[in-house]
Amino acid sequence: MARSKSCETPKAVAAGAGTANAVVHGAVAVAGTAAAGGVAAGAGGGGRPLIVTEDPLLLDDLLRLCAAAGAEPHVHHGHEVPGEGAPGVSAGGVGWESAPLVLVGDDAARRVRGAPRRDGVFLVGRELDDPLVWQLAVEIGAEEVLRLPDAESRLVDRIADVVEGAGRPALAVGVIGGSGGAGASTLACALALRAARAGERTILIDGDPLGGGMDVLLGGERAEGLRWPDFAASRGRVGAGALEESLPEVHSLRLLSWDRGDRVVVPPAAVRSVVAAARRRGGVVVVDLPRRVDEAVAEVLAQLDLVLMVVPGELRSVAAAGRVAAGVRMVARDVRVVVRGRCPGGLEPQAVAGLLGAPLAGEVPVEVGLPGRVAEGEPPGAQGRGPLARFCDGFWQRALGSAQAVPA
Repeated sequence: MARSKSCETPKAVAAGAGTANAVVHGAVAVAGTAAAGGVAAGAGGGGRPLIVTEDPLLLDDLLRLCAAAGAEPHVHHGHEVPGEGAPGVSAGGVGWESAPLVLVGDDAARRVRGAPRRDGVFLVGRELDDPLVWQLAVEIGAEEVLRLPDAESRLVDRIADVVEGAGRPALAVGVIGGSGGAGASTLACALALRAARAGERTILIDGDPLGGGMDVLLGGERAEGLRWPDFAASRGRVGAGALEESLPEVHSLRLLSWDRGDRVVVPPAAVRSVVAAARRRGGVVVVDLPRRVDEAVAEVLAQLDLVLMVVPGELRSVAAAGRVAAGVRMVARDVRVVVRGRCPGGLEPQAVAGLLGAPLAGEVPVEVGLPGRVAEGEPPGAQGRGPLARFCDGFWQRALGSAQAVPA
């Protein structure tokens, strides 16, 4: 007789009152003042993985990895395929077809050969040199064959995706100035604000530690939440939900900025993990980039779908932008030009793009009165009928394929 049970695994994140935590392979990477709750095991996730194995040592390993990912798995024992009608499965458990992810031990592969074909099946073991194992993987329709401990990181990531309900990643757009004072931060702020007002889940990331601060542009410098230095010690995977909840919320978007302290460096590995977590729940991620490309910036560029380079329409700015573009293109997959403000006797937007050898994303005319309004506390893009907001709305409609109007 088959039997199945729910295994209560340790919580990967147990957020206490007044803290929010990011999950890093079974440890708490960061903690700071934010909404309580963090990411509890299985909370708000896409479901519970199913484990099929009779090997106690392998089961211990898989339970440990599920705990690291914040998952409470369902474990099936016995010689029957864990179908939806199996004993115990219908009573709050999961079966072969309903589980979002199935982890089959190499000891149990033979007995699930008759199970219906489905996505998300992984064959897991420690001794996978036997060619028969690979044949069994084909017979059960396994997506991958994972050898432990080598594949532990890969498996934790896959389980955590299930817990967090990861689907299509966010559209990630970077904004960089081709020359000093080009207005890249202003455009990045406006893009994020207009996306949020259109109802998109939006995270704005300040990637320039030496800039004036995106929190200042948005009037959120006093908002509670974590800043970049709080993530400096992060290692491994950062929980997407915990990250989002821990960041300050300003104008209906989440903001990751720098504080007013002396730290201006975050390790590249931590930067990579944070940006990956920001993208994992979909929506829109906008990154304000510095003009230099170091190792940490390269980690960001590698995860962006598109980079908008803001260039004033005059020759010296174009010459400077050419040097910036050369560094960005070494990592970024898609770089486009936004011409900011046509100068009297200056270059046409198409000419600027042509000189830089990049497609033209559009032109943003100078918005009269914008600096004064920003100084008074109004964020860029707030004026729905201004040229900056119109450019951003049109950009998102094209990029996201949405005809939805953005509220003014």
